[in-house]
Amino acid sequence: MKIIVGLGNPGEKYNNTRHNAGFMAIDKIVKDKNLEWKENKKFNAILIKDGNTLYIKPQTFMNNSGTAVRAVLDYYKTLPKKLGLITAKNADLSGVLTVIHDDIDIEFGKIKESTCSRSAGHKGVESIINHLKTKNFKRIRIGVKGNKPEQMATTDYVLARFSKEELTQINKLITELTL
Repeated sequence: MKIIVGLGNPGEKYNNTRHNAGFMAIDKIVKDKNLEWKENKKFNAILIKDGNTLYIKPQTFMNNSGTAVRAVLDYYKTLPKKLGLITAKNADLSGVLTVIHDDIDIEFGKIKESTCSRSAGHKGVESIINHLKTKNFKRIRIGVKGNKPEQMATTDYVLARFSKEELTQINKLITELTL
């Protein structure tokens, strides 16, 4: 099974914000496949199963994304166990789990892929690492670094909406994503 997670914050308030680049990317993938999201309260996520691939949008808000991701991985028994019960630390999930998210440290309009890297301060990724007890999964990082006003807090910047020009660029970039 392949699990692809788009990170973001639920609710209209966060639509088209930098922090929702992961949601935007996975929404585009799902739309192109003519699939429809289904709410799953048990996982606190909306998801779609398409053959051997599961697409997930946690509805926990960014900083708690790990709870939804962990619930899904537990349910589908994709987390390796140690001694039959306890989840193994530093498990290699790179062939199973891909997380798509925004990255304030990458120039706007660039995409970088990584595996087995630290959260670099991204609270959603940090939550996933903490809940899965491993950082060994694939990440697709969408650059949202732009012309942040010097006096603006990073939190406010990533929760701000894209400008019309940026939105056009980010949508074009997302269209070019391949998984």
